[in-house]
Amino acid sequence: MSDTRDFSGLDGGAEQQAFDIVRDVVSWYNAQIASERRSPVPDEERVEQFKAGRQAALDDQARLEAADPQQTAQIAAVYAARLKELKES
Repeated sequence: MSDTRDFSGLDGGAEQQAFDIVRDVVSWYNAQIASERRSPVPDEERVEQFKAGRQAALDDQARLEAADPQQTAQIAAVYAARLKELKES
């Protein structure tokens, strides 16, 4: 099973795919923040790192609203690679 979603057949496919990939990264950070906070001795430095990563993703997600097709493709590629890296770590 592949983690790559293909929405190319839908109107707005590239934009939606980019949005979904960034959303998946935000969800990963949310899960890590929640997990760390539930641990017996939360590592606040890790929580802050996760929060910073999440905020960067949210900022890029907001940029998608005005992004041209090239910027959208670049954001999607960066976040697809980041999601893969995060899931493998």
